[in-house]
Amino acid sequence: MYGCSDSVENKINIPMTSEVEDLILHSEEFEQKILSYDTPGGKIHFAIGFGIANSIMVEGDDGNIIIDAADSIYEANKIYNLFKQKNSNPIKAIIYTHNHGDHTFGTQYYLNLQKERPKIIAHEDTDFYVQRIMGILNPIITTRSTRMFGTTLPEEDLINAGIGPNLSVSKSPTGYVKPDLTFEDELKINISGIEIELYHAPGETNDQIFVWLPKHKSLMPGDNVYKTFPNLYTIRGTSHRDVKGWIDSLDHMKSFNPEFLFPSHTKPIIGEEVIQDVLNIYRDAIQYIHDQTIRLMNQGMYPDEIAEKIKLPKGIADSPYLREFYGTVRWSVKSIFNGYLGWFSGNPSELDPLSREEKAKRILNLAGDLDVLIDDLRLAVEKEDMQWALELSDYLIALDSFNEEVKDLRIDALIYEGSRSANPNKRNYFLTSAFELREKFIESSLLDRTSVELLEYVSMDTLFDVLSTRYNPDKRIEENTSVCFLFSSGLRKSITVRNQVVVISNRILDNCLITIKTDEIEMKKVLSGFSNPVTSIASGIIQIEGSSVEFLQFLSKFR
Repeated sequence: MYGCSDSVENKINIPMTSEVEDLILHSEEFEQKILSYDTPGGKIHFAIGFGIANSIMVEGDDGNIIIDAADSIYEANKIYNLFKQKNSNPIKAIIYTHNHGDHTFGTQYYLNLQKERPKIIAHEDTDFYVQRIMGILNPIITTRSTRMFGTTLPEEDLINAGIGPNLSVSKSPTGYVKPDLTFEDELKINISGIEIELYHAPGETNDQIFVWLPKHKSLMPGDNVYKTFPNLYTIRGTSHRDVKGWIDSLDHMKSFNPEFLFPSHTKPIIGEEVIQDVLNIYRDAIQYIHDQTIRLMNQGMYPDEIAEKIKLPKGIADSPYLREFYGTVRWSVKSIFNGYLGWFSGNPSELDPLSREEKAKRILNLAGDLDVLIDDLRLAVEKEDMQWALELSDYLIALDSFNEEVKDLRIDALIYEGSRSANPNKRNYFLTSAFELREKFIESSLLDRTSVELLEYVSMDTLFDVLSTRYNPDKRIEENTSVCFLFSSGLRKSITVRNQVVVISNRILDNCLITIKTDEIEMKKVLSGFSNPVTSIASGIIQIEGSSVEFLQFLSKFR
């Protein structure tokens, strides 16, 4: 048996395959340090190995700018204590290359650090995507990110996260701060004598930008280049990534002929010729996967068939910038297919397939007996046929036959597959899933990442959207119940339950059962759990026209 399901503390015995050894060596890419460079335009300091994303400080005349603020207040504190030893001038601006938390969640540290508020600069869509992740998608994205980055794995079982040593977002409250200067296509600005050019560059995200410092001959590509095969799709879940746009963005970067390239993950690349070679290989690999997927799609092949057929050409597959330490070719193929044609493979048998439970029952009928399926599962694990073991255990779960033995065998299969994978995303996801099945597994007791400071940047629209997606129709709110909200800011909101759907409106209705008068921050505290609604009503901070009891009962339907 491969699992160690008697104790969650047991260390996984990592098999030393050549692929795993390569992943361990890849950790050298993230040695924690500050790297300093004298560019033609001045000094640039590069923090690597602090959480998952790099943070960059550019020295100006009377102040400095930060490009990407780290994945947490916890890491931002450590980084800046080293940055200020290089130059202690105030931070004049913080630039987000895109919306991901590992680039934005450390910003609040800098606001707490100094009286003068830095200018926060980003693409005009960045806040929209942050609100969505912090709002309606927060529970599932958090769960899947925890698995993918291995944030609850024992420290000794986490090799790295592919593009960084580890993700630190859970080590402090979320420090996101909403941008106050945004742009659509490009922005040219001078801050503390630093000439800065920002360009929209869709790629890993739709709001991705790159930063070009013409005097410094330096380019910051965000997440559009790093030293692994790119995550054209991420298993934690994301909207479709514009692969063709990613190629165009890389061509745009190449046109500047940078002498210094400072990625938001992995080490800097120095030298104009070397940088051009890396950008060429990177963009050509992406285009190859894109074009060949389209070619085979047009031949009527299904996504799984295409994923089996496409391999990178050997001439570029051997590049250290294309090792599958983050994205993979096979996941990328499926995402490109889905982006162009949607989830339907084209196979008529997959348009309205049998339910999981019904398919499991049919498999059981073929096997003849439940014990035969369990015997097959035992045999698959014994023969180290672990993917088949996982699929067999899926059938047994659907048949409500997930007993202790089946669970232990599934754990064995997850640990076997995960510990042998050189792709950290797969490895961490499988190992975390195994730990979650163990009886002694305790969900991480990491701190709640929400803070009162963060609520300032969470919009009321986001919170009302969360309410609508939390409503369980089984709880049954009386049809056409309407609750209206009048905020001291002048914002108006109403909620109407109609056809068991929570309908949000920005106008006040004539037939409000209950009307709430308060300020936005107080309602945010109530909806986020920072304030007790009973106390807020009793103190008069929340004023109610109608029944307080009915309002509290109404709120309870969304918990």
